[in-house]
Amino acid sequence: MSLIVAARFQTFDEAEGAARALKEIGIMEDALHTFFVNPPGSHDRYPLGGDRAHDPDSAGAPLGAIGAAAAIGLFGAIVGGGLALGFTGSMLPIIAAAGVGAYVGSLIGAVFFLGKKRPRRSLRDARDAKVNQGRASGVMLAVHTSAEQQQAVADILRSKGGVEVERAQGRWEDGKWRDFDPLVTPNVEQVRSSG
Repeated sequence: MSLIVAARFQTFDEAEGAARALKEIGIMEDALHTFFVNPPGSHDRYPLGGDRAHDPDSAGAPLGAIGAAAAIGLFGAIVGGGLALGFTGSMLPIIAAAGVGAYVGSLIGAVFFLGKKRPRRSLRDARDAKVNQGRASGVMLAVHTSAEQQQAVADILRSKGGVEVERAQGRWEDGKWRDFDPLVTPNVEQVRSSG
């Protein structure tokens, strides 16, 4: 694993300015990797797009919708069957009316439940979501460096407008940070500020 110090910039010009300053202290061109990080949700990790298999805010929605659909569907079947019983004594219209009542009731139940406000997340869930929210979009400048130079590199990145300056261990090959993961929130506490 290689030691990598990286920062996010607003523009490619800012990142290029920081890269020039790093070259002035002896950082080689093949130790610099500039690339763009897409906004969260735009990394197409799945065939239909998106970054995650499911929306974290949808936890419990399928079971709740099924439960509400079943309960209100049953109520709709009873009401529909009861109304049809008042108009006819034949079994076929009663069954049909109960079926329509169940269908309409289940639709209303599912839509009603899915439209309800969710309870607030627990502190642990909120913390986990923050840790796994990924990175903000922008231009990343990653620098393959040594332990002796990491603080100087971090200071230059910060002084040239870099934010979320971080230190990471990663796979550096052919002048690129190969195992960079945009879904991992940067751990910015690992590089101390000299100011």
